[in-house]
Amino acid sequence: MNKTLFLFLILLLVTLSSFSQSSSIFGVVNDQNGKPLELVNVALKGFPLGTSTNEKGEYLLNIEPNIKYVVSFTTLGYHEYYESVLLKNGQKKQINATLKESSEQIDEVDIEDKYVRKTSLIRLDPKIMSVIPEASGNFEAVIKTLPGVSSNNELSSQYNVRGGNFDENLVYVNGIQIYRPLLIRSGQQEGMSFINSEMVSSVLFSAGGFDAKYGDKLSSVLDIRYKKPTEFAASFSASLLGGSLTVQGDSKDHRFTHISGVRYKSTKYVLNSLETEGDYEPKFFDFQTYLSYDITDKLEIGFLGNVAQNSYKFIPQNRKTKFGTINEALELNMYFDGQEVDAFDTYMGAISFDLKASENLSLKLIGSAFSTNESETFDIQSQYWINEVDKDLGSETLGDSIANLGVGTYLRHARNYLYANVYALEHQGMYSNDHNFLQWGVKAQQEIIEDDLTEWKMVDSSGYTLPNSDEEIQMAYSIKAKNKIESFRYQAFAQNTYSIDFDSSELSFTGGIRCAYWDFNDEFTLSPRGNIAYKPNWENDFLFRFSAGFYYQPSFYKEMRDFDGNINANIKSQKSLHYVLGADYNFKAWNRPFKMVAELYYKQLKDIISYSVDNVRILYSGVNDADGYAAGLDMKVNGEFVKGVDSWFSLSVMKTEEDIRNDDHFETNDKGEQVWVEQGYIRRPADQRVNVGMFFQDYFPNRPDYKMHLQINYGSKLAFGAPQTPRWTHTGEMKSYQRVDIGFSKMLKRADKEYHKGQILYRVKDAWLSLEVFNLLDRNNTISHEWVTDYQGRQYGVENSMTGRRLNVKLSAKF
Repeated sequence: MNKTLFLFLILLLVTLSSFSQSSSIFGVVNDQNGKPLELVNVALKGFPLGTSTNEKGEYLLNIEPNIKYVVSFTTLGYHEYYESVLLKNGQKKQINATLKESSEQIDEVDIEDKYVRKTSLIRLDPKIMSVIPEASGNFEAVIKTLPGVSSNNELSSQYNVRGGNFDENLVYVNGIQIYRPLLIRSGQQEGMSFINSEMVSSVLFSAGGFDAKYGDKLSSVLDIRYKKPTEFAASFSASLLGGSLTVQGDSKDHRFTHISGVRYKSTKYVLNSLETEGDYEPKFFDFQTYLSYDITDKLEIGFLGNVAQNSYKFIPQNRKTKFGTINEALELNMYFDGQEVDAFDTYMGAISFDLKASENLSLKLIGSAFSTNESETFDIQSQYWINEVDKDLGSETLGDSIANLGVGTYLRHARNYLYANVYALEHQGMYSNDHNFLQWGVKAQQEIIEDDLTEWKMVDSSGYTLPNSDEEIQMAYSIKAKNKIESFRYQAFAQNTYSIDFDSSELSFTGGIRCAYWDFNDEFTLSPRGNIAYKPNWENDFLFRFSAGFYYQPSFYKEMRDFDGNINANIKSQKSLHYVLGADYNFKAWNRPFKMVAELYYKQLKDIISYSVDNVRILYSGVNDADGYAAGLDMKVNGEFVKGVDSWFSLSVMKTEEDIRNDDHFETNDKGEQVWVEQGYIRRPADQRVNVGMFFQDYFPNRPDYKMHLQINYGSKLAFGAPQTPRWTHTGEMKSYQRVDIGFSKMLKRADKEYHKGQILYRVKDAWLSLEVFNLLDRNNTISHEWVTDYQGRQYGVENSMTGRRLNVKLSAKF
């Protein structure tokens, strides 16, 4: 299927859906006092159809006629309300709902919801993860389609935000900061994200300009909340890539709640589509549990635990790749001996105490511990041949190798081990009234990190080791280091949001300050941050925001290591000053709800640590050696392009550069003269000028049991260069990243369809069977380069491509 035909089919599906007739339900949702409730989820049980109420508690939902639905009204802090409905063609019905306040403790996210729109945060529907087609199966697949976010690796859960790198993103689960393994160098090793999508109840994300309550990173924050169940339920899924099982429930008196999930994943099936053939044995296991118990009506204790055991074994065999140009067609043949064996085991536990001191005051105490035990070992010999390929169209040997241009051998060795423990104790508080929303927190954290690194690479090209020496055998690079870091960090923040209502307009100010101290380098930082939001009294629903603030990122192990593996004891925090001007607009088109968001931003970067990227491995210089900037525009529109299901389209335009200190140098000009060059600004490794993301859902008219889910990602060219070379020489450009994943699903059991006791589906609430096509266009996207040298000393960067087209079958069910 060519690209033109593919786009035509997508447009045809949208057009057909827009002409299908439907009925609708509408109404108002109030609390017991008659006050309208905003952001109540109005959904159809067993169907991916839904909407939410506006500020007046109003909603409108288009549904297909002649189908019996169960309409569900849910929001945190209130009991769920149900009502059945069966409408005729074109019929409209008013359903008003009054929600009763839950006796359970209202989570702080309830109060936050009133302020989310006035901040840089956006709320995402966690249910999307169950239908989005993605090779990794990680929750972050949803994040990668958002404006300002980019990723060139479908096997990894990591992502770049507005020109930053993977290590600049904050992730929280239930207010606890999440850490990743530190020695990961490729998406093949990475396994599963910490976040279990089946356990998620709330998702907030900010691409910059976030509040002082969020910690010390330069780029973004992802804030996840796990479910607190109100009834017993279970779910499972199984596919060619692995499976998961989740069980949840509560006690009869509703004081005790639990939700636990176990996941297993193997990407062997997908990895077998890579250019390098061999025996791939990736095995990833994960268990998580979240428990809560109401000691009293006002005091709750909670526990979040995680065990993850990830192993990766690889025995490479051979590789054949054609590269070059039409005028210089070449082929690389490689043969391997040896193997790679890696293990990444992580453990996390956290205990929290939540006290609802009064109607307006909430207090929390959190104690947490994180531990990781990592090993990366490999001995791999790679022998390569560079051949010229016959490009004569009339030749009988067209496409065959006709001459050898180079031969060589690589020998890679590593024995890398790392052990890390992080212990933290934190207090958080929240106070709210009619006009103020005050939050504060203090945190103490201890870190113990030990590593033992031995890694080297020997290059033998045409019988000579590179670099060549008559006196000794030299390595292309080598690392030999053993480090131990013990340190304490102390952090505190306070922020308040003050809201004013006048003439039906709304104005809110959020001001906060964050401070931190690290005893490793005796550094103290102070980060003031502010946000202004204004909602004018216009006929159209607009809101405008401006955020500004200082952001510091103290180093955490990897940034402190130089290219030789040594720790820089004088490292300082990387600094960034954010300016974000944003607006969002809620509107209706085709009588369906839509939302458009746009943000214009500028980030001034100071004392940053320069780096290069190989796959997902970030190689830092280990010193604060650069200043830079990032500027761009992010836009997103989401809504019901197809009646009843949410889709979105995002576009980002961005430029980021840095000026590395002391990189001025001599160059030879066209006349053969040596001239001094003051280098100035160069592209940063994440300088991807244009990014496009799309998630689109559809279903057959009058047959909502059959659905289609489409994900499209595009990223423009990134800069790259040869390893162990100055960054100013990295002027090559990777080809653009283009990927299309599509999924088709059939509902096997609807929530409103009942079976007799004894039948197989009697206890099943809903069940789905899905067919997914990963990398639909079978495009060879580039993730890194293999560097080889010919007889003339010319060096070639041969593309290492990501996974090819693969089919996946998935069965999901809920009980």
